[in-house]
Order: sequence, then structure tokens, then C-alpha cells
Amino acid sequence: MAVNKFSRLMSTVVLLLLAAALLVPAVSCGKQEEDNNKIGVAVTILPQAEFVEKVGGDKVSVTVMVPPGANPHSTELTPSQMTEVAKAKMYAKVGSGIEFELTYMDKLTAINKSMQVVDCSKGIELITSVDPDEPGKDPHIWLSPQNAKIMVHNICEGLVQIDPVNKAYYEQNRDDYLQDLDNLNQEIRAKLAGVQNRAFIVFHPAWGYFVRDYNLEEIPIEVEGKEPSAQDVVLVIQKAKELNIKIIFASPQFNPQMAEVIAREIDGRVVFINDLAKDYISNLRTVSDELFEAME
Repeated sequence: MAVNKFSRLMSTVVLLLLAAALLVPAVSCGKQEEDNNKIGVAVTILPQAEFVEKVGGDKVSVTVMVPPGANPHSTELTPSQMTEVAKAKMYAKVGSGIEFELTYMDKLTAINKSMQVVDCSKGIELITSVDPDEPGKDPHIWLSPQNAKIMVHNICEGLVQIDPVNKAYYEQNRDDYLQDLDNLNQEIRAKLAGVQNRAFIVFHPAWGYFVRDYNLEEIPIEVEGKEPSAQDVVLVIQKAKELNIKIIFASPQFNPQMAEVIAREIDGRVVFINDLAKDYISNLRTVSDELFEAME
């Protein structure tokens, strides 16, 4: 009797395991079919991924070329990224001279000649770069909520061209997100309006459009895209003491060692602010909070 019960139990277990094994491919195929029905969109940086996802919603699948923590100055293409680009219907490039695009954009378009390329910088007035490592125009256009609105408009136009049937869907999503960006701009402006000391020190000078929009001054540590000399460090320390600056800002993509040296000399601390975070609105809120504390 015990043997029969055990046999029935084992039979039940085997049947359940077989059912589960059959279910996994079915679920996997369903997920693959769902992804295949989405519009493949490749972007250069993470903030653009948020812009595309906010406009495209559940109708897009986004591939990012410069992954979290990577540096656009040195990131290299991977085989898996090239595979995704080959399948993409659209590439949303920053378009402002970001180094990754200067290096790889021709190669990316050659992989997929039918892919629509959207220039997110179209309609944005570029400012002069203060970073000798990025001579000419400042490529960090996304760090202004006002510029971000233009980028979102350009992305929406691209999606509508590819998928005109869903034009109303994309435009409604666009308008909802543009309102969020307007709210963000008003919040930052109100927060920083009464700050008296409007200068801050940062390792890499990525915030040119942000400081233009909110009437701030960015003091970079980096010199000609390289570590500063001892004399350069002394000058930054003197400037920090003169302006009573106690917080040195650094980016996660760069070595913070020199920022930490300066922070020790002014009896201050290093705070990381990310110019390439995907959660765009939340990130700029955090940045404005940190700047407010540093400059108050």
C-alpha cells in the first residue's frame, strides 16, 4: 500500500514538472512575440531612454549604447548592441557632438541603412563648450529641462513617422511628459531663486546648459580633459575658500580622487551628481536639492 501511494505521488510530481517545462517555452515565446511587435529604438544615453519610453509607452523597446556607469568618451560598441541596432526601426541620436556619436554614428547607420535617425538636438541652440576635451559646442544638451522638451518633441515626431496609426497615443504621452518637465523647471527655478552664492565646483564641466538656465556659475576642476596640475588645484582651493564653498561635486563616471583632495583642503566633502541618470526628472530634482544645500 505504501509503495502504491509513493508511486502515485511520484507520478504526480513528474506530471507537474513536465507541465512546468512545457509552460516555460510558451511564456518565453509569448514574451518574445510581444517584444517583436514593439518598435525597436536605439539611443545613445540613458536620459534619452526615459524620453523614448515616456512617449512610446508600451509600443517601444529601447536599447542604450552607453550603459549605466559608462563614460561616453570611452565606451565601445558591443556585439549585442550592434545586433539590436540592426533590428531597430529608429535611432535617436543626441546630435550635439557627443563623443560616442562622433566615433560610432557612421558605423551604426551602416549596420542598418533602413533605420530612421532622429536628431534630438534639432531646434536647440548650442552653447560654447568650456571643456577643452569637447571643443566647439557643449554636447550636454539634455541637462536643461527646456532642451529636454525639444528632444521629446523630436522623438515624438520620429515615432509618429514610423507608426502614424498610433499618432494620438504618442502625442498624448508627449504632452503629459512635457507638463512634467514644465513642473520640474518651475520647481528648480523656485528652489534656486533665492540662493546668494550661485557658484559651485564640479570635477567635469557637464552642466553648462543647466547653469545657463538657472543663472549659476560652474567652476571645473578638470583642465583640458585631464587631471589638474598642482597649481590648478591651488587655484580651485583658493576660489572655494573665497566663495565659502564646502561641497565639491563629482560624476560617477569619473575618478573622484582629485575632488576628494580638494574637499579635504577646504574641510568639505564630495557629493556625486549624475549627468547621465535614466530617471531624468527624479535625478534633476536631486541635483537641484544638492546644489541648493551647497550654495545656500
